[in-house]
Amino acid sequence: MLKEDDPAEPSNLTGKDFVKQAIWLSDIHLEFLSFHEVHEFISAVRSRKPDITLLSGDISNANSLVSYLQLIGMELKIPVYFVLGNHDFYFSSFSQVRGEITKLTQQSAYLWWLTALRVVELSSTTALIGHDSWADGRYGDYYNSSIMMNDYFLIEDLKNLKPDDRLKMLQSLGDMAADHFKELLPLACQSYQQIVLLTHVPPFREACWHAGNISDDNALPHFSCKVVGEVLSEVMQAHPKCDLTVLCGHTHSSGVARVLPNLTVFTAEAKYGKPQVERIFEIE
Repeated sequence: MLKEDDPAEPSNLTGKDFVKQAIWLSDIHLEFLSFHEVHEFISAVRSRKPDITLLSGDISNANSLVSYLQLIGMELKIPVYFVLGNHDFYFSSFSQVRGEITKLTQQSAYLWWLTALRVVELSSTTALIGHDSWADGRYGDYYNSSIMMNDYFLIEDLKNLKPDDRLKMLQSLGDMAADHFKELLPLACQSYQQIVLLTHVPPFREACWHAGNISDDNALPHFSCKVVGEVLSEVMQAHPKCDLTVLCGHTHSSGVARVLPNLTVFTAEAKYGKPQVERIFEIE
């Protein structure tokens, strides 16, 4: 639950006057809560009176994902821009979950799945883009890693794959996100000074935090997406007058990485059974 002394304070994404409040949530894992606790958490979010909600994945398991998203939309009654995390596909498949989320968002006035959208205008100077992304196995030492993610047992598409085939699948998923950002980020930079990018998986080694430190080569293959980071760096170096703020989660450990003078990555803290407001941003 949100603590009364929750440290989340407004952070200026624009460096100018505040006109819109965005509340950022990540890795809330509502499947670990009772129904009463879920309502209590959503009420606590609503009490902050945000204008929009940004949700960077791991909302629930697939078997309860749609119902929890529906509840969030109905209770908050504000735009909820979200991406999906790896847990959101547990006990299902990529195609099944994506189909259900597509149908849900088509029927909702409040729920917006960024992976299926293009550039979203938040203000005259600030745009939002996003994609679920995936850990692509390219950072660290994939073949010698001792970590076996639950993803590889609980997601139909990743079950029973040999290491080589699994790596190909992970890289394919990462490439999908990279292609999405390679198309949309330059478009956003052409029209907006500030870009907010929502994703689940940290796109840089230096943003892949664990227990206050950067993850080691054992964990990095499963908790970072190198190919997305390469795209973001390339685009932002080509657009030095634009600023990119990346909001991600997945590692459950917080940190801030200044990758370039105009590219900053915030990684969310999280604990199972204790969802919280990660940060509140004011958008011009």
